[in-house]
Amino acid sequence: MSTEIMSPSQPLLHRVAEKDRAPVRFTIDGQPAMALEGDTVLTAILTQRAQLRRNEFSHEPRAGFCWMGACQDCWVLTDSGERLRACSTFITPGLALRTEPVDAMDFASGGQA
Repeated sequence: MSTEIMSPSQPLLHRVAEKDRAPVRFTIDGQPAMALEGDTVLTAILTQRAQLRRNEFSHEPRAGFCWMGACQDCWVLTDSGERLRACSTFITPGLALRTEPVDAMDFASGGQA
């Protein structure tokens, strides 16, 4: 078994089929990115990067856990401070997402500290 660590800039997910949906432009931490119409925020981010975010307490990389909205591991923030569950929120044009580590209290309050 390999113990090689994946670079945070390498996508965790790779599309192998069904690529003909309309493109959706959004930003991740201020950087332009593109998803496909109908993608969840989780899919949109993980087709761009190796991790969804870093845990607000341990700072370890996270990529979602249950992928069905039950575990709260996939929370991300919008630039306006709104918390989104990445696995059950669909990407929308112009959505500005934050995945950078944030203070645990700031994250817990949804960016409204």
